[in-house]
Amino acid sequence: MLDLLIRGGTVVDGTGASGFRGDVGIRDGSIVAVGDIDEPARQRLDANGLVVAPGFVDIHTHYDAQLFWDPFASPSPLHGVTTVIGGNCGFSLAPAGREHAAYLMRMLARVEGMPLEALQTGLDWDWTSFGGWLDRLQGRIAVNAGFLAGHSAVRRVVMGDAATAERASERQIEEMARLLHRAISDGALGFSTSQSPTHSDWDSNPVPSRLAAAEEMLALAAVVGDHPGTTLELILPGCLSGFTPEEVELMASISLAGNRPVNWNVLGVSAANPDAHVHQLDASTRAAERGARVIALTLPHSMRVRLSFLSGFILDALPGWRQVMSRPVAERMQALSDPAVRRRLAEGAASPEAGILRGLSNWGRLELVETFAEKNQALAGRSVGSVAGELGKEPFDALLDIVVADELRTGISPPDTTGSDEDWRLRAEVWRDPRTIVGGSDSGAHLDMMCGAIYSTSLLGNAVRDRGLLSLEEAVHQLTDVPARLYGLRGRGRLSEGWRADIVVFDPGEVGHGPERTRHDLPAGAPRLYADAVGIRHVLVNGGEIVRDGAFTGAMPGRLLRSDVDTETVAVPGGAQAAGSGSGVEAGQDGGAA
Repeated sequence: MLDLLIRGGTVVDGTGASGFRGDVGIRDGSIVAVGDIDEPARQRLDANGLVVAPGFVDIHTHYDAQLFWDPFASPSPLHGVTTVIGGNCGFSLAPAGREHAAYLMRMLARVEGMPLEALQTGLDWDWTSFGGWLDRLQGRIAVNAGFLAGHSAVRRVVMGDAATAERASERQIEEMARLLHRAISDGALGFSTSQSPTHSDWDSNPVPSRLAAAEEMLALAAVVGDHPGTTLELILPGCLSGFTPEEVELMASISLAGNRPVNWNVLGVSAANPDAHVHQLDASTRAAERGARVIALTLPHSMRVRLSFLSGFILDALPGWRQVMSRPVAERMQALSDPAVRRRLAEGAASPEAGILRGLSNWGRLELVETFAEKNQALAGRSVGSVAGELGKEPFDALLDIVVADELRTGISPPDTTGSDEDWRLRAEVWRDPRTIVGGSDSGAHLDMMCGAIYSTSLLGNAVRDRGLLSLEEAVHQLTDVPARLYGLRGRGRLSEGWRADIVVFDPGEVGHGPERTRHDLPAGAPRLYADAVGIRHVLVNGGEIVRDGAFTGAMPGRLLRSDVDTETVAVPGGAQAAGSGSGVEAGQDGGAA
């Protein structure tokens, strides 16, 4: 007898094949039949008029901390996600323990927009290794979750405070390699690193991974190649502004050293500069010529970043702003009310030194996305310029009056300049390019700036149904099988007999997402941006229903994904093993730090 029979839906199996009307039978957490099924079942689910697809696989999240207080990884499963991968960008909580907690929490608050009070309240740091950290989550999550070991955490454990100030010695690199070997042996899915110039810690120092020389990154990538079922992820400065020849060479070398694909975050596509993404993707072509594999994460939607004077992220990079934005809230509100301070801030934002952020100084173009004070309620959705004109004020003064009244919580966004038909046409071309993968949600991070969990429902609603840029089958393939195969996830990403029953059932005519709004539901009442899904009827993880009609059921059937146990190796043609090189540190050695 089946545990569950999903009857009469349009089955889109994730492979890209045409959908068909059929049934899906589930027993013991796995799919045992797909097609026309005539077998008794303890439970039946009528999917008539709905699409039955594999659960979506989000390979770029930062749910490492959130899962400790929110085992549902909300709101991602509401949008059809059944598997999440954390530890990206070089940022993980382990193998560092309590000794490094204060530094890592402040780093994550600064770089990834996780409220510090939530991290301090929601985590106890009661682990001393990567395996000990993973064990804390075992059997306590609703989704499938796997994690990379982050370079900044590994480097911090080995080098302490020097991690943000010095190059590593040969001995220290060996210690990092041993620590990474142990983390992967414990179940880490691979290694992530970042040299992004935007990644600075609480004290405005580069995060630890940014101090790593090429030989350090290559040595740690080689560690990954010593373990089955692993992968690599990174960010370089050129991911934001265009790769240099040296960066192209480095990415290919990292892939070859680890004998694994390497994916980078994130490829922007804009009709205003159509040559930019062509140049960026050429790095993948050059890597392939050497036998390496480099894959670009690219967004499936037009993302508008929300700014606020409360977090100050991005705004504090404007010349002369950091001193004000780093003050406590009450002092900051007082400073922002001072005409002399306002003049200095306006001059700094408009100065040539502001670089690419100088466009923010056209304050009238900004949109008031969300307001909080009673007197500001009618202003949401309007431009700063229109409000300023109505009040007879300069736009910057009008904006700061609103911000101060909102106690700095006002959500503001630059106008969307990437939503033209040509922008979307170029995006669709990039989605189909084998050198890319749809993703980059950053779910669990930048909680005051965006809700990246909408990426899946945005693709299905906006790009597929409303714009007709992809077929439904293509979109589901991009959200399921493509990321699952890149990470070698065993038995996930397709609806096929013997595969795990990670399933989403949705209405193709309704699927989409609601507006992003602030919720105060993190530990210590800290805020985050949150968006509900529309049209997602049921979400199953390992056969257990975790979402029904837009709400969590409370079930927690998720599995903690460990390398080799739950993953298989995805190698590259010219990897380090074929070349006879390696990390120089045996995988079985103890991973203790200096």
